[in-house]
Amino acid sequence: MKRSELAVRRNPFPHPGVAGRMADDTLADREWRLIREEAREGPLQMALDEVAAETAADGGPRTVRVYRWEPGTLSVGYGQNPDTVDWAACADRGVSVTRRQTGGGGIYHDALGDVSYSIVAPRSELPGDLLDAYHLLCAPVLDALDDLGIDADYASESVPAVWPPACYLRALHPAHDIVADGRKLSGNAQYRRRESVVQHGSLTYAVRAATHLDVFAGHDVTPERFRERVVGVDELVDASREEAVAALEASLSSWADAHEGSWTAGELDRAREKVEDKYAAEEWVRRRPGRRP
Repeated sequence: MKRSELAVRRNPFPHPGVAGRMADDTLADREWRLIREEAREGPLQMALDEVAAETAADGGPRTVRVYRWEPGTLSVGYGQNPDTVDWAACADRGVSVTRRQTGGGGIYHDALGDVSYSIVAPRSELPGDLLDAYHLLCAPVLDALDDLGIDADYASESVPAVWPPACYLRALHPAHDIVADGRKLSGNAQYRRRESVVQHGSLTYAVRAATHLDVFAGHDVTPERFRERVVGVDELVDASREEAVAALEASLSSWADAHEGSWTAGELDRAREKVEDKYAAEEWVRRRPGRRP
């Protein structure tokens, strides 16, 4: 049985349409689109998440998508201190830096080693309880891993942090951290707007420990210690990155009963405006903790 079906059976949400969608397609009147993997700059990827939330809130399609960060990008958490970033190393290596709307630590999204996804829907259609929402929206990620032959699940218990400014080295949380072989494979986070919810996550295809650690400042974590905490798909199964992407796209599409779609010209225009005003702006990216945007 798929994780998405189990999530429905175990969590009778107060919004029957959500549970029904995953079990018997009773949400067929609601439109979901799948946007297949696109390679874009990091600030634009974060702006597109925000635009997708606006579209869903305005009655447009809900969105599931897979995406790649190109060039490689460090996304720092909403409240993360910019002093934890090695700005010189990022500049020397051509690594873009942006700030997410979600909390937690920074993630270096390698253009080849990382596979990212988003799920965006109206807030009224998702569980109000955060744990229930995570278990519903992480289900297609776990299904994709299962389809690849990977035995993965939520962290069974909390595990102490190695170095909190890095997402993959934070304390493991059973609500939303996915592990395999005892190591973290996927991190997931949500932010809730007044009328919509965005969940996005990072799935490690290949661990590039040294390059991941190099974008951060003020730590003494070795690549060996990083690998003790983090695992990639390519270590667990014989699957190409293309196969991993295809499995995630297929699982998201099946979970949401989504049609293949794309961004509208208006959405792309709005996203580019948000990049200029926010996601690539120094005031946002280097914002100090506690300072409102």
